[in-house]
Amino acid sequence: VQLQASGGGLVQAGGSLRLSCEVSGRAVSRFVVAWFRQPPGREREFVAHTAQTGGNTYYTDSVRGRFTISTDNAGNTVHLQMHTLKPEDTATYFCALRLNNMPTTVAALYRYWGRGTQVTVSS
Repeated sequence: VQLQASGGGLVQAGGSLRLSCEVSGRAVSRFVVAWFRQPPGREREFVAHTAQTGGNTYYTDSVRGRFTISTDNAGNTVHLQMHTLKPEDTATYFCALRLNNMPTTVAALYRYWGRGTQVTVSS
């Protein structure tokens, strides 16, 4: 399984970006995709996840109401739509996948990871 994250960039505070995570490789029918981020000099932290079966989604408190995680109709690309961005959202964003239908906020439980995409929000 390979994950390819894209969509990062530089945006002013209050702006929007959409990140995408394309899943490829072996056919998978039950999986959870999550977005994590790592701000400069800090630990990696959970942002949001979605389970492919049932579409269950969950967000960390700091992004709830501003970010939306979704899956395209083909089921192989997961998006993270980010609105009302703040300077504290500046981080390298990673998508991750686990091959079951058990969502978790724990990074160590995700086996597959994409390369990060940088999001920088200027004040």
